[in-house]
Amino acid sequence: MFPSRPVVLPIAMLASIGIYAPVAAIAQVKLPENLPWRAIGPAIMGGRIHDFAVIEADPSTYFVATAAGGIFKTTNNGTTFKPVFDGMETSSIGDLAVSQSHPDVLYVGSGESNNRQSSSWGNGMYKSENGGTSFTQIGLEKTHHIGRVVVHPTNPDIVYAAAMGRLWGPNDERGVYKSSDGGKTWEKVLFVNNLTGCTDIVMDPQNPDNLIAATYQRQRSAWGYAGSGPGSAIWRSTDAGKTWNKIMKGLPETELGRIGLDVYRRNGKVLYATVESKNSGS
Repeated sequence: MFPSRPVVLPIAMLASIGIYAPVAAIAQVKLPENLPWRAIGPAIMGGRIHDFAVIEADPSTYFVATAAGGIFKTTNNGTTFKPVFDGMETSSIGDLAVSQSHPDVLYVGSGESNNRQSSSWGNGMYKSENGGTSFTQIGLEKTHHIGRVVVHPTNPDIVYAAAMGRLWGPNDERGVYKSSDGGKTWEKVLFVNNLTGCTDIVMDPQNPDNLIAATYQRQRSAWGYAGSGPGSAIWRSTDAGKTWNKIMKGLPETELGRIGLDVYRRNGKVLYATVESKNSGS
């Protein structure tokens, strides 16, 4: 039985069965005038932005780290961006840092530091010595998630990585790692236990031997998420990471969760911390 009204098929469907529209009909299609632009993405997991690494001598040039989309670079203050990490084995970025004394040197910690079921893990640290044109993997492959990377202000070979470790299980490749030879070798300078990683680390701008690190005990499982514990704390080193002392005075006297840090650049004695605790909001 034939339909009572004519059926209009899309051009693509007609072409698939061997019927082609006249060229003149296709030429009549016109784009709307004054079409406004709107954002269409990325708006899913790959759209999470983790960090910016700005070259302070030329702030129009900076790098953008994404949770699952690699690294983008702009040299014109964000007018255009170019992907620079697409050829690597992982596209999940936890953090990155540029050497301000040698701006062509860029360190990248792979593996986003979020705690979602969909969080992607990485395979260690990467380094670029030509402003992001190429990258080399430089170790710490089993850290899975790296929350922060900081570089010495005058020596590009000294770099610290705050490693979170596995999200779904225990492992010993957690804590604070230090390299004094540009990533050729690494020393684990702060370790709490195999469920506690380091989620943040900051450096005193006036004295780079002074470091503050935040550790975070957490583990995700198929049935839930444990995001706190006795391993969560703030630590201080005054000898470039050789020794550490726990700082708990003034913090909530209860079980702590994730902690974020920042230091005032004009006065390294001023430190800010966002602290998740068992009684948060009370």
